[in-house]
Amino acid sequence: MPESKSGVSGVILAAGKGARMYPFSDKTPKPILPILNRPLLVHQIETMRDSGITSLHIVVGHLGYQVASVLGDGERFGVRITFHEQESTLGLAHAVGALEPHLPGPFLLMLGDIFFQLSSPLQPIIDDVVSRRANASLVSMYEPDPAMVRRNFVIQADDDRVVHRVIEKPRYVDSQLKGCGLYVFDPHIFDAIRRTPRTAMRDEYEITDSIQILIDDGYRVRHWPIVERDLNLTKAEDLLAINLLELSRQGLDHLIGDDVEMPPGTVIERSVIGAGVVIQHPIRITNAVILPGVVVESAADLDSVVLNGEHLVYCPGVAAGPAS
Repeated sequence: MPESKSGVSGVILAAGKGARMYPFSDKTPKPILPILNRPLLVHQIETMRDSGITSLHIVVGHLGYQVASVLGDGERFGVRITFHEQESTLGLAHAVGALEPHLPGPFLLMLGDIFFQLSSPLQPIIDDVVSRRANASLVSMYEPDPAMVRRNFVIQADDDRVVHRVIEKPRYVDSQLKGCGLYVFDPHIFDAIRRTPRTAMRDEYEITDSIQILIDDGYRVRHWPIVERDLNLTKAEDLLAINLLELSRQGLDHLIGDDVEMPPGTVIERSVIGAGVVIQHPIRITNAVILPGVVVESAADLDSVVLNGEHLVYCPGVAAGPAS
């Protein structure tokens, strides 16, 4: 496997327990839950690969062995993956800081529970840090809904996209510029991480605090508003919303995996059916995600559901338009 272009590494943080995704995260780590029948992490890996990054570090925790089993060494995706286990979940900055010995140069950081739709390639953003025009680049979007900004972090910047302040989960929103959990850093971020205190809000080491320290130290941080949509995979409703949104974006009405069995008269609309699913009755399935290997015993039509065999969760309202 060749080295990553320009010596840039990729980092994906995929150690969270996903408590709010229960029951689907009870036996499956949420970063490998399927988007159009492929693990969410595979979409991120391919985005990195297509940006010239082939050396990847993935931080795992809850059921991390499943992540490693699904992804392997990365060869079939055209990358080389090294896994790191995070024993304590003490925030993003803590997770990134632990990787310092493995990241001698710039790196692209993604959060393993966010699905991105980008309006332009990441390469110019990476090049901005590689060329030392910036020490960090934050991928951003303009978010008209203050509630969505409060769930993430707000960016205050000038007309040249130079960032002056970042605020994690602000209570009072004075900007529509939202950070989206996708970053490029040079190694100066590690000095900032070492001086990042735990927060009173969540008792964690926040990466936004590290970024602010970087800015206060006089380093150049820029933002790039190239995200059309970002969806956090937090609840079962989000899994359905992301799948429906991606179906629409790709111009598909539905997607059916390999070796699916269904009787004549079965109707599948705006749904993703995983490989090996068995549908026992000729029902109509709409606005649904059925995970691989599930036996669907229902004789009644199914609408707006996520089903993994042991659990069925109704997600009313998601089909009307998924929220970010």
